[in-house]
Amino acid sequence: MDEAASPSLDRAVDAYLTFLAAERGLASATIRAYRADLADYSDARGTARDWASGPEPALRYLAARTRRGRRLDPGLAPTSLRRRAAALKGFYRFAFGEGLIGIDVAAHLDLPRMPRLLPETLTAAEAERLLAAPPPDALRDRALLELLYAAGLRVSEALHLDLEDISLDGAFVRVIGKGDRERLVPVGEIAIEAIRAWLAGPRSALVATHHVAPIRGGPLFLGRTGRRLARQQAWAIVKRAAAGAGLTGRVSPHTLRHSFATHLLEGGADLRIVQELLGHASISTTQLYTHVTGERIREVYARAHPRA
Repeated sequence: MDEAASPSLDRAVDAYLTFLAAERGLASATIRAYRADLADYSDARGTARDWASGPEPALRYLAARTRRGRRLDPGLAPTSLRRRAAALKGFYRFAFGEGLIGIDVAAHLDLPRMPRLLPETLTAAEAERLLAAPPPDALRDRALLELLYAAGLRVSEALHLDLEDISLDGAFVRVIGKGDRERLVPVGEIAIEAIRAWLAGPRSALVATHHVAPIRGGPLFLGRTGRRLARQQAWAIVKRAAAGAGLTGRVSPHTLRHSFATHLLEGGADLRIVQELLGHASISTTQLYTHVTGERIREVYARAHPRA
């Protein structure tokens, strides 16, 4: 189909959004996001007139949106740019497939590569300060923090643990991770003792008071009402400990997981072992931590070597 026979860009976008809602069943919030992205494309200079002529309008538009920090042309962050490119690619694939345009524009559009962000980690000394921050009577908080750091668990994994998932005598925890993959992770003596104190004291009282269902021993971590500890509560526990430790940077439950992996590698652990402990399906994900340890090595070298 030539350009003259192509519908207007707005009509083509409406047809695409209808397809996404009716045929693909996408959520209304997702449809709104696509509409906003494609409306920005439609509003760009010359796009409404030339959109069906070939890949140049889309490539020109994406190139303009990569320019960041220029006056009157702020550009997009990498994540936003990738989403915008994906919206355009999907739209043009639909337009070509439906015969609205005669050129396969989508084949010429590449999704920008996402930068690999290095995970934020604590030094070993900072981790010690954070773990020591909760007051002595905050036994649940201490147990949760110690377990997150000792086993490198995702916060969701820790909160979904039941009493039967942890072996105090064997010093390990059974975790169901992403993709329902099961793994056994060893837990250090300090974390085991913190969990013992929590189980024998406050948790035992909560179980009795609120008649917690004994299914699989009940949730390992409970809130004051006897229900399984919520994600927001876990975040608050980490935030309080970070503030008490004087850590001003962004610290989250995942920071403890990142620190767990980094400190193991710095201590000489094999990358494959760390992959297994973290529950990563691909070792390429675990390899990200080698960049972190490399940065640490360079920092130490720069401080310590007289001719660095």
